[in-house]
Amino acid sequence: MRAVVINEYGGKNVLVEQELAKPEIEANQVLVEVYATSINPIDWKLRAGYLKEMLDWSFPIILGWDVAGKIVEVGNEVTHFQIGDEVFARPDTTREGTYAEFTTVDAELLVKKPGNLTFEEAASIPLTGLTAWQCLVDNLKVKEGDKVLIHAGAGGVGSLAIQMAKQLGAYVATTASEKNEAYVKELGADEFINYRTQQFEEELSDYDAVLDTMGGDILDKSFQVLKPGGRLVSIAGQPDPSLSEKHQVTASSYWLTPNGKQLAEIGDLLEKGILKPQVGKVFDFSAEALQEAHELSETHHVQGKIVIKVK
Repeated sequence: MRAVVINEYGGKNVLVEQELAKPEIEANQVLVEVYATSINPIDWKLRAGYLKEMLDWSFPIILGWDVAGKIVEVGNEVTHFQIGDEVFARPDTTREGTYAEFTTVDAELLVKKPGNLTFEEAASIPLTGLTAWQCLVDNLKVKEGDKVLIHAGAGGVGSLAIQMAKQLGAYVATTASEKNEAYVKELGADEFINYRTQQFEEELSDYDAVLDTMGGDILDKSFQVLKPGGRLVSIAGQPDPSLSEKHQVTASSYWLTPNGKQLAEIGDLLEKGILKPQVGKVFDFSAEALQEAHELSETHHVQGKIVIKVK
């Protein structure tokens, strides 16, 4: 099968096309023919070597942890899926990712693709959708009437998190650039902060929860907008315990856990049109296109998700 792999850590040019054997499934897995995958920051962070201590894998490594496609082979312990089913998933985090024509997925992580979504739209959802869901529902426990700040609302996680927070009944503020003001408001944001001209920590106060997607100074300043007893979660950094103590809030960092049951709930919201996928740009499947896609993702200036059309 065709795959785009890395054989060393480095810049975007280490992404190369390679012919590999089709992966073999275990009894609890299915083999998915990949129709589409998408780009997430974990992809280029791992490519650059930032995560090599956490994910100590041997080369070649196939990046990519979103998939939408069709089942072509079913393990003998799998009962709820069959060959030909159209599915999507956030597969387990292994060195055999989804920048390939075929990938294996544990059946418990797999969900039928919503019928109203294209493969490209479905591929944009799993990793960012589960991240937003687990941060808002499981970690921050957002409820009706809460005031929630979501950073980088035009991005992959942010664009879904705004929609989810509104569905949970929250009042939502978000940071974005001026060109994305109309976009984030269309997603449901109640309050827009132009991060180029406004200081969000001076504009907002008495918030119940913050979802930080940026890290660094933005993470540190986010404590200032929370009321005592407020909650903060970051997917981009480790919150400073002294700031938690100073502002009397709970704060943690979060790393996504693949979860088929939660993805099915997200799929139901997509099927009903309550959640809408946000595909910003679609690239073809080649090493050159993936290099360009990584470069774009690293700018942090993409509306929604970057998707790769594999078939």
